[in-house]
Amino acid sequence: MRHLAAGLLFLLFASPAVAGVDAAEHDAFWLWSGVQAQPVLKQARTLYLLQGQVSTRRGQQRVELIAQGAGVSRLPQPELWVVYRAHTLRWPEPVYKKVLSQVERWQAAGNAVVGIQIDFDARTRYLSEYVAFLNDLRQRLPSHYRLSITGLMDWSSNADPDAIAQLKGVVDEVVVQTYQGRQSIPDYGAYLPRLARLGLPFKVGLVQGGQWKALDALERSPWFRGYVVFLQNGPGFSQPGR
Repeated sequence: MRHLAAGLLFLLFASPAVAGVDAAEHDAFWLWSGVQAQPVLKQARTLYLLQGQVSTRRGQQRVELIAQGAGVSRLPQPELWVVYRAHTLRWPEPVYKKVLSQVERWQAAGNAVVGIQIDFDARTRYLSEYVAFLNDLRQRLPSHYRLSITGLMDWSSNADPDAIAQLKGVVDEVVVQTYQGRQSIPDYGAYLPRLARLGLPFKVGLVQGGQWKALDALERSPWFRGYVVFLQNGPGFSQPGR
């Protein structure tokens, strides 16, 4: 039986349906600080562009926005999300002002700014605190901008349903990450079928070159809005169609 189980696992992971994520098959991307632009960006309809991290500098007490990513310019993508990586939810007033001012500068440069995305690893037990932060941010954000957040896969299984329900009407989408660092999470298939339980519009975040097997049930969900690929540096990633 042990040999049989091992053989079945080998067939599962060796199956041609499980393949490396090819960015050329997608049209929505995260572009992070330090990641080189790739030819696939020419086909992008949606770009999630990192612009800074909200955190406490080493050796200091105050929380501030640490600028990162490309400077403000006119980009060709039809949809631009301005992304902020948050290491804390305790934002002082100057941080909110800098974030909103930065978003307005991207808009003024002629870009079709959809809104902002908050990238924060909200563990399920702290989700209520995150909801309170997002409610406050939503009230500060001009109504013509949308609000996107990244989410963890275990929200679909372990999050408090009441906390998730409070996100409705506050966030416009959740992009659920199927990777950690620069690698796909091996057991993503155990969580993804439950994403429809969130009752929120969601996208699935993939990492370029990571492992991925499409799930028909997932894509048939009325809440499913597509994929976003995290671009990364590496051999061959600068060439489309790899």
